[in-house]
Amino acid sequence: MKNDLKHSPIFITGTKRSGSSMIAKILEICGVFTGEVSSMKESKVLSSLMDQYFDFNNFDKKAQHPLPPQDIFIPTDWKSKVEEVLVKMGYKEQPWMYKDSRLALTWQMWDYAFPNAKWIIVRRKSTDIIKSCLQTSYMNAYEDIKVRAELVPSVTCEEEGWLWWIHEHEKKFVQMIEAGLNCKMIWPERMVEGDYQQIYETLQWLGIEWADDIIKQMEPMLSKSRGKVQTIKR
Repeated sequence: MKNDLKHSPIFITGTKRSGSSMIAKILEICGVFTGEVSSMKESKVLSSLMDQYFDFNNFDKKAQHPLPPQDIFIPTDWKSKVEEVLVKMGYKEQPWMYKDSRLALTWQMWDYAFPNAKWIIVRRKSTDIIKSCLQTSYMNAYEDIKVRAELVPSVTCEEEGWLWWIHEHEKKFVQMIEAGLNCKMIWPERMVEGDYQQIYETLQWLGIEWADDIIKQMEPMLSKSRGKVQTIKR
């Protein structure tokens, strides 16, 4: 397929439960193309394409266990598949993004297809990610003692399993940076505390104008996060 895309992509990734949906929501407010997205701001069609890749390679589609290995299979037609999907979704000429925690786990494939992409790596304190995983019903891989025994090194409890999982993602972040990908790290929890400086800087880095109603539109999501933090602290 001929490359009809005017802009290189913006990829948003990080561990699940890190707050990447907040960042994707802000870019959506600013007019970045997403196509039809889920409640977690993930493109339904591109996520389905990723599901197919994970199924074909016997990886866990929920990106919990098993995770992709260090050396993954890189389809040579991945770029054309993604571009075809985007055009069918109605993409024209505006900046476009795809948010998915699995991007970090398969970064070599996406970098091969889109070497000029900009990557936003969303970070959160490990203790907060673990607490969130323990409170989220579909984050359940490390409840299973057999799964925990398969880890290297093996772990003795669910909390240790999630810490292992976080560290595996962090290894990917380091690899991405060392490989020279155009990355920027961001901590959404700062927005919960009313600090939008990183958002200003990120939008400037992306060449996207700040939308006047970002704070107003983000407030319901941030208020919900503040409530969760207060509940945990109590």
